[in-house]
Amino acid sequence: MAKLSKRENFFQAVKFTLFSISAGIIQVAVFTLLHELTHLPYWPAYLTALVLSVVWNFTLNRSYTFKSAANVPAAMMKVFGYYCVFTPLSTWWGDWLTERAGWPDYLVLAGTMIINFVTEFLFCRFVVYRGTINTNARAQKQAGEKDS
Repeated sequence: MAKLSKRENFFQAVKFTLFSISAGIIQVAVFTLLHELTHLPYWPAYLTALVLSVVWNFTLNRSYTFKSAANVPAAMMKVFGYYCVFTPLSTWWGDWLTERAGWPDYLVLAGTMIINFVTEFLFCRFVVYRGTINTNARAQKQAGEKDS
């Protein structure tokens, strides 16, 4: 696989950011509905919202940001591994900050989402899709159009 140019890296980061914003909107909307309307405590509302946003983000970023033809189950397992570490930690610190330290729920959620955004991009870029970036049909078609 060819090395990405600065321009390609930049646009990859922009796409990841835009898709992450859409996932963030889903996460905040679900969290708000569950937390405000059903009065669930922080952690179950957070976990439900996180799972829904992760599925959305994975699907879009695999196809459009990283344009990877990587084995979907294998890529999902790597992302699952990331979340096996991130989710317990973020649930623990979120619960501790909101319940014990008295921080506002939405401030904790926003901070956690920023940490998730940065670490997930790095994990996807350098672990999950390493060696398979720009290998799907969409990328191959674009490469063929550039050569013409």
